[in-house]
Amino acid sequence: MAGRKRWMNLLMQSVFLGPSLLFFVVIVVIPFFLGMYYSFTDWNGVALTVNWVGGRNFAAMFADSKFWVSFWFTIRFTLAVVILTNVIAFLLALLLVQQLKMRNLLRTLFFIPNVIGGLLLGFIWQFIFIRGFAAVGRATGIGFFNLEWLGTEATGFWGIVIVFVWQAAGYMMIIYIAGLMNVDRSLIEAAEIDGAGYGQKLRFITFPLIMPAITVCLFLSMSNAFKMFDLNLSLTRGGPFGSTESLALNIYTEAFTNSNYGLGTAKALLFFIIVAAVSSLQVWFTKRREVQS
Repeated sequence: MAGRKRWMNLLMQSVFLGPSLLFFVVIVVIPFFLGMYYSFTDWNGVALTVNWVGGRNFAAMFADSKFWVSFWFTIRFTLAVVILTNVIAFLLALLLVQQLKMRNLLRTLFFIPNVIGGLLLGFIWQFIFIRGFAAVGRATGIGFFNLEWLGTEATGFWGIVIVFVWQAAGYMMIIYIAGLMNVDRSLIEAAEIDGAGYGQKLRFITFPLIMPAITVCLFLSMSNAFKMFDLNLSLTRGGPFGSTESLALNIYTEAFTNSNYGLGTAKALLFFIIVAAVSSLQVWFTKRREVQS
């Protein structure tokens, strides 16, 4: 009976988990290892013949100045958006856990940008930067609106940052709200009785208790910033002169525009290692600071 029950459990697990596991292997695992293989070849993505070239693609990658420009842009972009997104999201969450009459409506309004697709959002903001800001600038004479948004390296960088933060802050806000609502009110009240100020309550009670939410938000914002592609493609296409080209867009261009799939997958492999290492380090660092409520 025990053997039959074990086989029945195995059959049930296969029925429910088998299709998901199969699709995961076909869609994720096999392409990943094929990509590792192609990074050591000269395949152009179309030809039937694939020639092994060893580490030549990696040597070409490290000698590619455009790759390092994209790498530096991605690092700067990630630092900027991780800080701004989480600061703005946390401040919005602090505001919207208060007893406001319109807080549910405000939560919805701030969250809506996150449900808009990246490409569509990029084209909308491209129109705003080029047409909308120019019209406001002509009407008001305010220099901020007359800047060449998306037209220079500096303004293009901050234009993409603005759109990314505008889209992502609402989602992170919801996570922070969930964390703040789970903070034990008795601890806050005890601190108030002891004479703790608002800043002290935030530093010594709120922040330690919402550290799981901070871990999640930092991980999501960091990984999404590193992988940012659709906004980059729709807003600037990496211009002017490649100064705002992200690593993801550089890899896409190398593989599918330049038809150099081998070099593109070599860049993607290094990109994966960097993102995995940085994200793992961040999660390890913030997890150590989590406390039990």
